[in-house]
Amino acid sequence: MRRTPDGSAPRGPVTVAMCLCVTLVVGMVSAVNLAIPDLSAGPLHPSAEAVVWVVDGYVVVFACLLVPAGALADRRGRKGTLLCGMGVFVVGSAVCALAPHVGVLIAGRMLSGVGAAAVLPNTLALLVDGLPDGPRRRAIAVWAAMTGLAAVLGNVGGGAAIEYGSWRALFVCVVPVAVVALVLVAVVAPVAVRHPGPVAPLAAALFTGGFLALLNGVVSGPQDGWLSPWVLGSLAAAGLLLTAWARHELRSARPLLDPRIFARPAVRAGAVGMAVLFLGMFGLFYLNGQYLQYAKGYGPFGAGVRLLPMAAALLAGPRCGLVLERWCGRRGAVAAGMLVLAAGLATVSAADARTPYVLYAVGAGLTALGCGTATPLLSHAMMSALPPEAAGVGSGLQSLTRELGSALGIALTGTLTAAVFTARLPAPLAGPGAPTTVAAAEAALGDLPDGGARLRAAVVDAFTGGLHVATLALAVGVALAAVAIYRWMPEGERVAATEAHA
Repeated sequence: MRRTPDGSAPRGPVTVAMCLCVTLVVGMVSAVNLAIPDLSAGPLHPSAEAVVWVVDGYVVVFACLLVPAGALADRRGRKGTLLCGMGVFVVGSAVCALAPHVGVLIAGRMLSGVGAAAVLPNTLALLVDGLPDGPRRRAIAVWAAMTGLAAVLGNVGGGAAIEYGSWRALFVCVVPVAVVALVLVAVVAPVAVRHPGPVAPLAAALFTGGFLALLNGVVSGPQDGWLSPWVLGSLAAAGLLLTAWARHELRSARPLLDPRIFARPAVRAGAVGMAVLFLGMFGLFYLNGQYLQYAKGYGPFGAGVRLLPMAAALLAGPRCGLVLERWCGRRGAVAAGMLVLAAGLATVSAADARTPYVLYAVGAGLTALGCGTATPLLSHAMMSALPPEAAGVGSGLQSLTRELGSALGIALTGTLTAAVFTARLPAPLAGPGAPTTVAAAEAALGDLPDGGARLRAAVVDAFTGGLHVATLALAVGVALAAVAIYRWMPEGERVAATEAHA
């Protein structure tokens, strides 16, 4: 491979390789959402809770292992860790493609999440390795835009695979693309400098176990009851494990993730801000495919194509963020992006089966534009607030907050929608043992004498009622969080006019 004059790897091929990896691991969060109708109607017959775990099992493990994977990569080599992660991701996808029942499918998704955790933080760390501030800022903007754009591309690609195959075809198609990405990384990615130090397995175990327990409690709460022994036990275990992790890290000479970094306003604002942005963004992604297929009658590929306005909005977002930062400073630009996202969710909350697609597309586009505007600014603020030797942990931390937000958004949206759906089902379907998914409700309607034709519209209305409640709740939460982020975020320097138009 030819080198640049300074001896580094050419940036173009490196950028392509890192963006392909990001597209795969992030795209598989959203692509599965389009498979929900096909999966729910198929022979595996998953419950609403199992469907949430098919989506969230990947995201939860992905989130929990991001910081340990970033620390491991800093100390044992970023390129090698990324390659190992892509290999595990391939194996997990193959398990999903061959899963004989829903438990194996969830296990395969979790295995893929282990690989994804080793991939995502290292893509950013390798992309910015050795770059001065200006190119570094632009590289971060490209990477941040790809994390959002990948979700839309996952919808389109996943929709095509499902339309012309089944939900299994989605995972079959991912395997060869992931192998190509692995080979490309092996050829073009630079070998970054290692930072000697312990991998801290105890800290990693406490941190991962704490967040797994926390997310398990949050996901299980609406189904099992917030006062059930399982939920209370999970939340108590999370508190104990995370407290033990914090005490261990504060006493360690070489901590995995020093809790004191959250005393830095930019790190604290960036972590919370990105978690909230992705909570709203992926909460909507969980509903997009179901709304466009159940309520509007599009096929999986048609639904994916109709989400392309979100891709355009995500691409425009970083440039809008730079312009806003020039006009009203970093704090104002971040708050504006979050409020635009909240406005998009509020627009979507009015959608039902009779809503024109254009209005829904406007709401989804505003949601994506807000995310694309604020995310690069928050990413840059966090990375700039940490020393270079913590690049892997820093990128792992911001990836952690993104995926935790995504997991919470999926869990909250899925459970709120299912709760409202079951409460609003028409009389023949309501009551104990009521179906918890649209596919299950339609199957039950088929057993009625007239095939349930008169009640199908009521089933769709029950689903859109859940969509209204879930998206409006997300909109209110994001708007309230914007106020807190505005107060925490350091103002920073205004962006120069030439950089704003770069």
